[in-house]
Amino acid sequence: MNQPITGQGGNSRQPVSRYVLPRVIEKTSRGEIALDPYEKLLRERIIFLGVPIDDTSANDVMAQLLFLESEDPDRDISIYINSPGGSFTSLTAIYDTMQFVRPDIQTICMGQAASAAAVLLTAGTPGKRFGLENSRILVHQPSGQGEGQSSDIEIQAREILRMRSLLEQMLARHTGHTEEEIRRDIERDKIFSAAEAKEYGLIDEVISTRKSSRLTAASSVAR
Repeated sequence: MNQPITGQGGNSRQPVSRYVLPRVIEKTSRGEIALDPYEKLLRERIIFLGVPIDDTSANDVMAQLLFLESEDPDRDISIYINSPGGSFTSLTAIYDTMQFVRPDIQTICMGQAASAAAVLLTAGTPGKRFGLENSRILVHQPSGQGEGQSSDIEIQAREILRMRSLLEQMLARHTGHTEEEIRRDIERDKIFSAAEAKEYGLIDEVISTRKSSRLTAASSVAR
């Protein structure tokens, strides 16, 4: 079941148009190469998650995590997040990969980390989870609508309960709250400012500039 976490608090529709990305010219020993900003960021061990979380974006993030681990398992990886959330199964795929790879994972919320994206934000390495000062984080329970025969609806209902329990376990693990506290707090949409997210344990630091924070370039950080 590719179950969405509904009510992400953001518009997940694809944009009608977008800013045209410039190409970055980089000189190498073999001459000049043209990179788009995402390729340039990847060279700095930065993954940018700026789309809804579905199977395609999850596979992209997982592939980049595994690639960067193979390049150097002892240097941090940064994930910058501005996402309205998305599929629960895609969330768990990225989450498990983040826990699986050897490098520490810095997570940084820019704009918003809603629903599934909020879980990824808080799943970063303890002490290395950040939010820009005007960012927002939205957390809530997975939900869905049952369809089909009564037996199918019963199966879907059991799966939603399983996903809710798993989500509560994830958030409890990374925030220090009990599963009961998590269940109570996110029964309805719960929106946090960056400062509130820090107080709740979703992030470790609110930042306004790189210089004033513990956030460092991942490409230069060893575990």
